[in-house]
Amino acid sequence: MTEPEKDGSSASDEALEDLLVFIREARGFDFTGYKRSTLGRRIHKRMADVGIASYGDYQDLLETSADEFGALFNTILINVTSFFRDPDAWTFLQREVVPELLADIPSDQEVRVWSAGCSSGEEAYSLAIMFAEALGLEECLRRVKIYATDVDEEALREARSGLYPAKSLEPLSSELREKYFEQNGAQFSFRPDLRRRVIFGRHDITRDAPISRLDLLICRNTLMYFNVEAQTQIVDRFHFALRQGGFLFLGKAEMLLNDAERFEVADMRQRIFRRRSGEAGLPYQPAPLKVRTGTGVELHSVARTRQLRDLVLDAGPTPSIAIDGDGVVVVINSQARIQFGLTAGDIGRPFQDLEISYRPVELRSLIDQSTHERRTLRVNRVERRLGEEVQYVDILIQPLTGPSGLHIATTISFTDVTVATELKAEVKRVREDLETAYEELQSTNEELETTNEELQSSIEELETTNEELQSTNEELETTNEELQSGNEELETMNDEMRIRSEELDETRAFLEAVLTSIAAGVVVLDSDLKVKSWNRGAVDLWGLRSDEVLDEFFFGLDFGLPTDVLQPLVRECLKTRKRSGPVGVQALSRIGRAITCDVFCSPFDGHNGGVVLMMEESRTDTSE
Repeated sequence: MTEPEKDGSSASDEALEDLLVFIREARGFDFTGYKRSTLGRRIHKRMADVGIASYGDYQDLLETSADEFGALFNTILINVTSFFRDPDAWTFLQREVVPELLADIPSDQEVRVWSAGCSSGEEAYSLAIMFAEALGLEECLRRVKIYATDVDEEALREARSGLYPAKSLEPLSSELREKYFEQNGAQFSFRPDLRRRVIFGRHDITRDAPISRLDLLICRNTLMYFNVEAQTQIVDRFHFALRQGGFLFLGKAEMLLNDAERFEVADMRQRIFRRRSGEAGLPYQPAPLKVRTGTGVELHSVARTRQLRDLVLDAGPTPSIAIDGDGVVVVINSQARIQFGLTAGDIGRPFQDLEISYRPVELRSLIDQSTHERRTLRVNRVERRLGEEVQYVDILIQPLTGPSGLHIATTISFTDVTVATELKAEVKRVREDLETAYEELQSTNEELETTNEELQSSIEELETTNEELQSTNEELETTNEELQSGNEELETMNDEMRIRSEELDETRAFLEAVLTSIAAGVVVLDSDLKVKSWNRGAVDLWGLRSDEVLDEFFFGLDFGLPTDVLQPLVRECLKTRKRSGPVGVQALSRIGRAITCDVFCSPFDGHNGGVVLMMEESRTDTSE
């Protein structure tokens, strides 16, 4: 290849990378882990269809035509699937793997299955049929939960409908077709009761957190589209997702050549592997890369660590901006670019030239004050108008000093507290309405009878919502059970309200005390050390919802915080009625990341006494 040809190839590769970054930022699809040869061919095919020759011109088309994104994704995401595809592999799975898998799971325990890259749903429904045949229909409806995910929204819509033409059902025997499908015009629909055990949702296996505690994970003919680095990351996530002894079912063209320590071979011919017994918890962490030089082998972990730190900062959940000591912008993370209309081109500009420096609040004087006083400043509930809507944000201005103690930079972070602010206003209004609402409760008895029937139909709607929300997959698993128990509670609530008028005053006082507490990771315990309040901050930190822990003995809960370490702290606070802490505790966050958690304990005078625990991640961990 001549030098000009090399330059042209390099420019084309760079243009492709720029296009992939644009697609990720514009629509949230991250194709950077795909094999470039495969990805390049598919994008060129779409470019040829619309008569465009260069990546730059095609990016211009994407910026002006929202419909073109859908056509591009359909070209890249080739959905090839069928019921019981590769019959020999499915037969082995049904005869050899499933009986062994079910034998290892107690009869009262849920069977959890994940079909990753489910396309239009045939694979997920094949799993439902297989387990219904193995367990019996009633037992399958009671125990089996199947998660089916893909990044292609169009394919997921087809999968959720459960409708297939007669040609798609040809791999099934007539007995299975009649048992699990009903004719609906020219198509056939999957039986509704078993359909409710299959939960569809959008999920990117290269970026999103995996579904956990799985007994069986199927990802067939998907890994082969990714490069080696992306495959390694995906297998790490799969290893984390599977319980010990769980099975992994791959496609014919896929292998696990370098994972003998973590997976044993159940059947190499059918590409079925089993997770070995060992440590469960954090995903597998690869060793630093090594490169041979003239003097030996050197570790290149510093550059990798720096790159990972930059990626973590850019992917932070809250908008953040950093400026150096001269007032020049040095960092704008992804959320800041999205929410405030900033671009990477604003890096290097004076902060005072940006609109965000003076709107919605004058930040320049606050930055000067923070730098001069060398302390962190917080501005709460700043009103920001977005057209006709109003957003409320808390702004944190934090000066950074170097080893010599000199100021070197300032970070500005923005936390959206719109929901909390609106909720406080709503609580005030609801409190005023309680007096009249109590009188109206008597007349709602007949309405509740109708509501119970409506709630039954709402269960299906909530399951559909669960399929569409990435970050709440596991939280909505128990929604149906909660709604059923909620129906029973509503039936008895009217009778209880007649004798609880005196308790309402006490409850209102308790709610006021909790609602005026710090909006962070806060847990309120009564004098018996049972959980009386578990706020949103605790949910985000530990992954347990308030309905799972209310009225439970705090030191009997099982989550990432070792609560036994806190017993002396809590009991001392109950005894002396004095605030104590902080106590630094090594813990695991809800995503399994090791953190240092600072815990404060304060006496609580409401609701017959008790204590308030405030838990937050150590700032030292955050800065690292």
